[in-house]
Amino acid sequence: MNQSVTGRAPTSRPVRGRATRSRVPSSHRRVDVELGDRAYPVHIGHGVRALLPGLVAAAGAARAAVVSARPAHELPSLGVDTLWLTASDGETGKTLAAVAELCERFAEFGLTRSDVVISCGGGTTTDTVGLAAALYHRGTPVIHLPTSLLAQVDAGIGGKTGVNLPEGKNLVGTYWQPRAVLCDTEFLATLPPREHTNGYGELARCHFIGAAGLGGLPLEEQIARSVALKASVVSRDERDQGLRHILNYGHTLGHALERATAYALRHGEAVAVGTVFAGRLAGALGRIPRSRVAEHLDVVASYGLPTALPADVDHDVLIGYMRRDKKAEGQGLTFVLDGPDGPELVPDVPETVVREQLAAMPRSADPLGAEASRPAVPTAAIPTHRTG
Repeated sequence: MNQSVTGRAPTSRPVRGRATRSRVPSSHRRVDVELGDRAYPVHIGHGVRALLPGLVAAAGAARAAVVSARPAHELPSLGVDTLWLTASDGETGKTLAAVAELCERFAEFGLTRSDVVISCGGGTTTDTVGLAAALYHRGTPVIHLPTSLLAQVDAGIGGKTGVNLPEGKNLVGTYWQPRAVLCDTEFLATLPPREHTNGYGELARCHFIGAAGLGGLPLEEQIARSVALKASVVSRDERDQGLRHILNYGHTLGHALERATAYALRHGEAVAVGTVFAGRLAGALGRIPRSRVAEHLDVVASYGLPTALPADVDHDVLIGYMRRDKKAEGQGLTFVLDGPDGPELVPDVPETVVREQLAAMPRSADPLGAEASRPAVPTAAIPTHRTG
């Protein structure tokens, strides 16, 4: 087997890589995403990365391009010619330029649409690599190995791909379902504490969209139930025509906070604050009682997640980003909100109510307990009102 390990730069020199040979786990959890002839399994458990060579063989691929934020020796040997490309997890790397570079490297390697692309990393890696696979040859099979808790409970599942623009998060993307997803919980043991907590942001929002009571379960069970919830939703609404919007609970403000803090707040942290805000907003609109509003705060806080707005974030900046949210409809702001019939997409939320609830949110100069200094954000270019 010829394995080449390369960096992202086109001038990097290939070197011989090392790959582990992992034992196939004797037992693990499996959730199927039912999409007809595009259905695929999600395997969850310790050591499930060992299933990767069999999946590559089943795809009939002669070559594989692995884009990984993990060292090559952490993955099993694939049994086919393999191009290794280094990924850097992080929102700043989710760009169209990164996608173009990946596609160029695929072409240089001679990858065809009958081969396979493999992503190994956090949610930003699965998003970016998934989009590259979707565009290369108008669609090349992809297998995801999400390595962060955030990616295992959400980002690596469901086929959404996307990259960011200066104007907002995930504004460019498409739907490209993977052949399989391997959520190897062994990867989670190496996560820094903050990154582990970051993943709880997506678990906390699950409480309000159909998977309450996850907090007391073993972590693998929490992941499996979150994946099962998402699989159920995606199988009924693959392309965000209705039901799938509920998966974006807490994300309207969450995405705006990520951009407004130049991603100093990570995705799960920002979604946590957005979930608390969604409860407040639903209460202000008379959709839920006070007790349910309080439940939003209690659930998010129980995971050790931030619940307050950063003290220095400007409301106009947040509203400007929220107007550009990909769920936006009509002339007002759009949120996924809880209500008497459960969560649903609510368009045309009056800006005055949103501003009132932003003002009522608690503020913290240090919402994470150890917040890093933030780079400057070019807020002058962010409109707060639509223009014709």
